[in-house]
Amino acid sequence: MAKHLAVFVENKPGKLEKITRTLLEANINIRAISIQDRGDFGVIKLLVDKPQSAEQALKSAGFVCALREIIAVEMEDKPGGLHKIAEIFSKNNINILDAYGFVIESSKIAVLCVEVEKVLGLDEILQKEGLKIISDYDLYGL
Repeated sequence: MAKHLAVFVENKPGKLEKITRTLLEANINIRAISIQDRGDFGVIKLLVDKPQSAEQALKSAGFVCALREIIAVEMEDKPGGLHKIAEIFSKNNINILDAYGFVIESSKIAVLCVEVEKVLGLDEILQKEGLKIISDYDLYGL
């Protein structure tokens, strides 16, 4: 299963620059980013091409971070693309903890990266509903 990195940082100028410099020096490519404000602290979610190496580099640089399992679902880049996935999750009582999306090819393919509560057989549920799950290998190589 794919993973993204959650980095916990003080909500101060320069923190993102230090994270991106650390990843640059480790030759790690950032594929997607999400920043969440939590008052004095923040959480930066990073989808990178080498998650384990990124975690090691950031921890060595003094950052508090953790790898989190996600599922990457391909969706159509058109009105209703996200609704289809939301409807399937709702119908199957799947709770979304965190999500972000990005477009691969305009008006054709988008990706929704989702962190959910543990659901037995989630891959099978989504595939049965006709959704394509992007493998970790393919996701990191986008």
